[in-house]
Amino acid sequence: MNILITGAGRGLGLELAAAALERGHAVIAGVRDLTRGQAALADLAAVHGDKLTLVTLDVTDEAGIAALAASLTEQARTLGVIINNAAVLNATDTPLEELDMEEMQRAMDINLYGPMRVVKHLLPLLTGPDASIINISSEAGSITNAYPGSYPYTISKTALNMFTQKLHVTLKDRGIHVLSVHPGWMPTDMGGAKAPLHPRTSAEGILDLIGQRAEPSGHFRFVDYTGRDMEI
Repeated sequence: MNILITGAGRGLGLELAAAALERGHAVIAGVRDLTRGQAALADLAAVHGDKLTLVTLDVTDEAGIAALAASLTEQARTLGVIINNAAVLNATDTPLEELDMEEMQRAMDINLYGPMRVVKHLLPLLTGPDASIINISSEAGSITNAYPGSYPYTISKTALNMFTQKLHVTLKDRGIHVLSVHPGWMPTDMGGAKAPLHPRTSAEGILDLIGQRAEPSGHFRFVDYTGRDMEI
């Protein structure tokens, strides 16, 4: 199937692209900066050739996303999976009294509105028989397990979980599988060097969830990369 991945130039997004290609899927790798993305994805392109398509995809640029959708439509290229992976972690140690609300707006723009823009314009292309939308969330978005600080990231991920739930309710009769996935704590630019989980392990688990169309045992569409239900 064709799998579109946002934020595919590094970290989990890059590992998702690599793992999907190794499983025989075609990948449309969205990167905000095409020059930087080409460097990161060059080795994959050398191995997998035209199975990998590199595209400019800035999740804050709605016109650009609409243009990408139009281009894929002209190519008669449909999608089997959309993975909304692009995200920002900012102002983590800033107390509320000192929080610049532009940082809050930035997190919402990328972490919530970004996936909303992507789905808004690419949903008509999601026509595969086992179609899925995977929103990469975080345990930080759990209201039950709320902790101090990190207002932009945690609140934007909580909102992303709500978006996932609404998509599920809206699209379930069309057979589109929708999940929010906590990918685990990984040593990426976002996770830091001390994180214990290798991004490839998380990527393989997420692809397993897609392939198996894993259903949460509870009411909410929020699981970790192994399929375990997360507290909402």
